[in-house]
This record gives sequence, structure tokens and C-alpha cells, in this order.
Amino acid sequence: MGRLNGKVAVITGATSGIGLSTAEIFVREGARVVVAGRRASEGQALAHRLGDACSFMQTDVTVEAQVEALIAHAINEFGRIDCLFNNAGGPAQTGGIADLDVNRFDEAMATLVRSAMIGMKHVASHMRRQGSGSIINNASIAGRTAGYSSSLVYGAAKAAVIHLTRCVAMELGEDNIRVNSISPGAIATGILGKAMGLTGEAAEKSAAAAAKLYESAQPIPRAGMSDDVAHAAVFLASDESSFINGHDLVIDGGVTGGKNWSAQQQAYLSLQNTLDVKQ
Repeated sequence: MGRLNGKVAVITGATSGIGLSTAEIFVREGARVVVAGRRASEGQALAHRLGDACSFMQTDVTVEAQVEALIAHAINEFGRIDCLFNNAGGPAQTGGIADLDVNRFDEAMATLVRSAMIGMKHVASHMRRQGSGSIINNASIAGRTAGYSSSLVYGAAKAAVIHLTRCVAMELGEDNIRVNSISPGAIATGILGKAMGLTGEAAEKSAAAAAKLYESAQPIPRAGMSDDVAHAAVFLASDESSFINGHDLVIDGGVTGGKNWSAQQQAYLSLQNTLDVKQ
């Protein structure tokens, strides 16, 4: 406890999933947080539960004026911003390239990429005046390797987030502002349900089914949980990571490391049987 004592953080997309877990753990570690999301009732309930260390502001991160107001609110409320976690996101259109709707493509890019750009744009000057800060952008392993999302748009957007992070890190690092991204793997949240067309409460309830589905997706024999990503965000927000900049931290249980050992061994045995190799 106390790894974030004295720090102020802004967390977008904080009314559910990874953002909600991050807000809870940041407060537990001593930070004061401003949480943002589009759902007012959920955000207000979270702020009430977390107490004086938390303030909620309803925000659509695709609207620049609202993000600018969010950053100003954090400064007015707590006097500074030490960490910005650009976490807000959502699913994108599925299907092949020939079937994509251009308007839905633009909407996804606004939610997944432009929102991170806007957040960094409006926090940069405040962090420069402080002479320090940590910006964390939520990306995905789908942005590192094709085939890890049902949506090619989502994968392309997250690839853009990862590279935008690196580009901004090269600039802001000179002002002692660190900019890093986190790439989760199979994390059991409601986003899978949303991608399948569920809305609201039904999508959030689908997280339990996703956890069961993801148990064998990686060498670690369980699904990733929101807290796994939140603890990584604590590290990147803390002074423990003061020499880490322009890095994409993968939280995936090893799924992108290669083929699972047991699957590889089974394939090897099948090949032996096919070739009638005697041991």
C-alpha cells in the first residue's frame, strides 16, 4: 500500500472493467483520482463509494472540449495531475475488409485512437509545468500481432495507439514525462459481450462466461482479470517505473510467446504417429 501516495490520476472509461478496477486500486495505493465515463449513475456511485479521494466527471472522450474540461476539473479539484490513464475504449465492427462501413471505422478510430491523442494533448502542458508525469495508454495484443481480435479495425486502432505512444514518449520524455502503453491479452470483461452485440448490464454479466472461455487461451491456466491490468498501471504510474518510457507492457499470460507447450507436444506426437516413428 502507499505506492501512489500524494499522486493525482485521471482514469477514463472508469465505470466498468479495467478502468473501474484501476480506480479502486489507485485509491487503495494512496492516489486521488478523477474518474471519467459516459454513464453518470455508475460514475457517481463509484465516486461515492471511493470517498473524498475520488471525483467523477461525465465525459465522452471522443469530444475534445469534454476531455479538456476533464483535465481542467482534475487540476481544479486536486491541484495537479501525475498520471493520465487513457483507458476508455470499446469494440469495433467485425467482418472482412470488403464489408467495412467507413462511418463505423471512423467512429472506432475516434474512440480508440483519437481519444488517447486528445488526452495526451491536453495533459501535456500541465505535466510540463510540473516537470513530471506518467501517461498510460491502454492498447492490446491485437495491436501487436494480427489475429488476436475478431475485428481488424480494433487491431489496427490498437497498433496505432502503441506507435502513437512511442512517438509521444520521444517528445515528452525530454520533459521528464513518461508515456507508455499496456497491451492486455484475454481479459475477462464485458467487452467480449459488447463485441457480440450485448448492451449494458448483459454485457457486464458476460465477463464470467468470458473468464471460463479464456481459461486455456494462454499458458497461465486462467483468464486475465481487470486487476491484472490495474496492478500494471499502478507500476507505470509509480516512481518505481521512473526510467521506463516508450514501452508497451504486455499482460497476456504468455499467449503471444508462442504455441502452448502441451499443444506443441500433442502436435509432435501426432506427427510421430502419422509417420509411424517408433520410440
